[in-house]
Amino acid sequence: MANAFFSDLLATISDRGRTLLRRGDSADTKRDADGLIELCDALLSGRGEASGIAIARDVLDIYQGLDAAGRRAFFEGLVRDFGPDRERLSKAIEKWRDKPSDEDASSLHFASEPRRQELIRRLNRAPGGTGDLVAMRADLLGMMKGHTDFAALDRDVSHLLSSWFNRGFLVLRRIDWSTPANILEKIIRYEAVHEISDWDDLRRRLDPVDRRCYAFFHPAMVDEPLIFVEVALTETIPGAIQPLLAVDRQHLPIERARTAVFYSISNTQRGLGGISFGSFLIKQVVEELRRELAKLDTFVTLSPVPGFMQWVKQDKDLPLTDEDREVLKRLDDPKWFENPETTTLLRAVIEPLAAHYFLKARTPKGKLIDSVARFHLGNGARLERINWLGDLSPKGVRESAGVMVNYLYRLDDIEKNHEAYANDGEVVASSAVKKLLKSEGRRLLDMRLS
Repeated sequence: MANAFFSDLLATISDRGRTLLRRGDSADTKRDADGLIELCDALLSGRGEASGIAIARDVLDIYQGLDAAGRRAFFEGLVRDFGPDRERLSKAIEKWRDKPSDEDASSLHFASEPRRQELIRRLNRAPGGTGDLVAMRADLLGMMKGHTDFAALDRDVSHLLSSWFNRGFLVLRRIDWSTPANILEKIIRYEAVHEISDWDDLRRRLDPVDRRCYAFFHPAMVDEPLIFVEVALTETIPGAIQPLLAVDRQHLPIERARTAVFYSISNTQRGLGGISFGSFLIKQVVEELRRELAKLDTFVTLSPVPGFMQWVKQDKDLPLTDEDREVLKRLDDPKWFENPETTTLLRAVIEPLAAHYFLKARTPKGKLIDSVARFHLGNGARLERINWLGDLSPKGVRESAGVMVNYLYRLDDIEKNHEAYANDGEVVASSAVKKLLKSEGRRLLDMRLS
């Protein structure tokens, strides 16, 4: 109610400001990138609050009406014309060099701030401005390739979004069948891991006693889930997704639940890419679940491996023998997993290869190849288990040859695991996963000696 009242108040101020501006020059503003840059200059010129909110709303509305070329030209204008005031910055640098002091350091800090940061702050005052700026950054990220000069602009936008989407502002809410329909529709639309086919499918994920769903919301985007996690309550750690999602599955009595399985985590706002609150979500969901169900003692994911088959096909330096490569050709048969002999042969090759993928393989920049792995290991999880034939959906077979993995969140170890990964790039893994890597080495040695 408070958020709605405040939003209505801002909208009223904005509308009144627009009425005043129309008596002046606002109606004559060119609705192209050049006109938008002029309007941004006007927004930074220090007009009153009401007119400033109105101009900010006009900037965002005109931006939304631009085509891709116009939006690119607008971003180029922000890079070119809205950087730091160089004369002011030079004077602050000279003053600091002449006689450094805390006051001069503060002046240097503010002088070095690009004008576009203050512009973005003022745009955020418009009704609905926060959501529009998130969408604008999604456009910017889509145009980054081939435009290295956009990196500075993105740093400024993401710097401010990181402050506004600070974990302290985020609210965790449980999503259930009584949640308003407009939010439930977005859960269906944004599900990025295991597609929700219709409302009945959604209900099967929300309504049973052994299912949970949680989402983070921001006060400025009250009807937009930012990230959500779907949870299955089970007796043991599962190794496959299809039984969890089966239409005719047997519901588990809640008193028998000992394991919480995070089987789908979806980021809904591309414009918040790189602004991490995933680990906070997982920790808070764990706390919520433990408050409700004290007998839960295991918290794991059942995660896809979306980059695995692409790596297998493109990496020429794989730890494979010629015989292994022949076995991998069996994956060309779309129904390979229905042949017991084929699955046996492929398992002996793919499981050690998957262990190598997680424990040894890296990008040219030294990062783990798999984005899901980077997310969970960066949040302090342990790579617990590699699951053969864990996902036999067309997407799972295509992207990972059916492989899924469990990441274990042990609360006492999260910080230690996070530090090991963040500082040293160490993948904390169970002995079962490490043994797969060792078996790979023994098998290759046997092949060389034979």
